[in-house]
Amino acid sequence: MQNLLRIAPGALTIGKPLPWTVYDADGNVLLRQGYVIQNDLQLEQLFERGLFQPRTIERPSDEVQEDVRLRNPFADYPVLLQTLESSLNAITNQDDSARQRVLGLSRMIDQMCQESPEASLALVHLYSIEPTIHEQILFYAILCQFTARRFGLDEKRTAVLLSAALTANLALVPVADKLNASSRVLTDEQRAVIRKHPERSVQALKESDITSPLLLKIISQHHEQADGSGYPLGLSGTDIRGEAEILALAERYVAMITKRAYRERMNIAEARKLIASLADGKFRPAIPRALLAILTEYPPGTLVRLANNEVAVIVRRPHRHRGPFAKAIIGPRGNRYSGTFERDCSQPDFNIVDVEQPEVMPSMDFGMLWGFH
Repeated sequence: MQNLLRIAPGALTIGKPLPWTVYDADGNVLLRQGYVIQNDLQLEQLFERGLFQPRTIERPSDEVQEDVRLRNPFADYPVLLQTLESSLNAITNQDDSARQRVLGLSRMIDQMCQESPEASLALVHLYSIEPTIHEQILFYAILCQFTARRFGLDEKRTAVLLSAALTANLALVPVADKLNASSRVLTDEQRAVIRKHPERSVQALKESDITSPLLLKIISQHHEQADGSGYPLGLSGTDIRGEAEILALAERYVAMITKRAYRERMNIAEARKLIASLADGKFRPAIPRALLAILTEYPPGTLVRLANNEVAVIVRRPHRHRGPFAKAIIGPRGNRYSGTFERDCSQPDFNIVDVEQPEVMPSMDFGMLWGFH
């Protein structure tokens, strides 16, 4: 295997699934993507011995592609994050390529969500424990894609919304991870940075010659609220673009299901209940309804306990009058299965009885769970 690179310190985190498969110097698999590092010793050993294979994704073009394989969100995940980081850096540095980078990344995400919807939604939930700011931004874009399609936006408006989701928090990138890791109450200065980030992100885009009026309006309005309590202008009702509300709701949902230093994360049932409540005055009702419809009661990537006491991961939402589909990974007595077992949750033995909310996600082979080889 060629082009294996050493893992940089800081690239991996205890308690989070590996973002890519790790190899030894001979190209043998040490740990597959989805394995969760349990302690400092494992982390040290990976930094000493572990190598990974960087992946590149060709930007989609209008030409017919010979490669007709479905987009694999798990294999694409690391490079999507790298592409996002380089795209945001290009905007900050006023690079001539900035606009094309953002558009290309938006198309990649749209293609991934259309070709592999279950695995794309699973990404959001499997990596949601303590995501970095770049991971959060990627999650916003994925959720915006699904919600926009369900809400009825056409392709052009959806494309602009995805670009907005990727760039709206540009001004927060330097400070977001530090803020999320702090258990202290925000200072007045930090609150000011947060409140000004829509305007500062818009300014950075203009300076990089990204001037789409709809894009800039979505970003400037994505913290306004229908009841007039938002910022920076206190807009209300239909003065706020629907796209801005979709982005705002995606951000809210990700905040609900992610763990921060200053609070625990919500489980899916709690998050759904809170989203439903936002239809009463905070958002136009059709937008929370659209997000709830695409998530369903048990989104892909959710861990659940079944009636037979197995722990399973949801791999597919309800389909054609059948319940959600899961794969069992832990047996009734807590024993870890060496493989996985398919479970139709509409069957009495495999009905879902509870959502599991572990402090540390169990290790899984994501590619195997969702059928990617």
